[in-house]
Amino acid sequence: MSQIIFSHAYDDIISIENLLEAWKEFIRGKKSRKDVQEFRRNLMSNVISLHDDLVSKEYLHSSYEAFNISDPKPRNIHKAKVRDRLLHHAFYRFLYPLFDRTFTVDSYSCRLGKGTHKAMNRFRTFSNKVTKNHTKTAWVLKCDIRKFFASIDQSVLSGILEKYTTDKDILWLLERIIQSFDSGTAGKGLPLGNLTSQLLVNIYMNEFDQFMKHCLKVKYYTRYADDFVIMSQDKDWLIKLTTKIGDFLEARLKLSLHPNKVFIKTLASGVDFLGWVHFPDHKVLRTVTKRRMFKKLRDSDKLEIIQSYRGLLSQGSACKLRSMVK
Repeated sequence: MSQIIFSHAYDDIISIENLLEAWKEFIRGKKSRKDVQEFRRNLMSNVISLHDDLVSKEYLHSSYEAFNISDPKPRNIHKAKVRDRLLHHAFYRFLYPLFDRTFTVDSYSCRLGKGTHKAMNRFRTFSNKVTKNHTKTAWVLKCDIRKFFASIDQSVLSGILEKYTTDKDILWLLERIIQSFDSGTAGKGLPLGNLTSQLLVNIYMNEFDQFMKHCLKVKYYTRYADDFVIMSQDKDWLIKLTTKIGDFLEARLKLSLHPNKVFIKTLASGVDFLGWVHFPDHKVLRTVTKRRMFKKLRDSDKLEIIQSYRGLLSQGSACKLRSMVK
């Protein structure tokens, strides 16, 4: 955990070559957007200007544009300027491959080759093992972290990052990105919308994943962002585990469990995880997810949206619903 994993220098990250490669990745699916088109008109001039500011350490992150979405619960999204988002991509290209190797196998959010489908497959594999192929009772501890993105402690995050590199220039730039966001609470929060935020919260929560796996020796544990589940045949062990989890999150990461979203129940009674209600031998789509799906289908008849939902429904017991999505 404490080994230096950065094998690239600051100059590699901020190089014009890397910025241009990052641009190619950044503009995918965004070429028609007005702010992207404006930046593109003077692309080389804008890239060189960004590069020069990074070399001279005069780079300042711009303010964010805030807006709300419902997905399905209300979320406050913060959108950075194109110039800053280009830098996020340039940084991400180097950071992600390095940090991803440090993450546990049971972290599934915002990782290549992972995602919700893989997380649910892992959940099913664990349920088969804990129930001994449906012959034993499996208890499930399900937890959710309260105001996850808004509660990330920027100082704690910076301290974690310092364990992975001694390059002061890289740490300076990471600080610029981390401290660019003002959540309204001093020193707290990451913007929900930044590409770098997706990686940084995984780096942050990797501390928790490592604690769960190596200190508490929790075997049947699956996490997707701030939503995680643990299975066991021993309900009392899960009750004791809840206290240890809460204590670690508060002491090490300054996070707290959501008081209304922590429960222990049998798998046979149905466990709500990642939009589906899971049972020992099948899963059904959660009612809220179902309502959101039909609302989106009413609002749009785009083929890609229809195909996306048909793909979602193929993951569980939803033959009747699949026949309704046309």
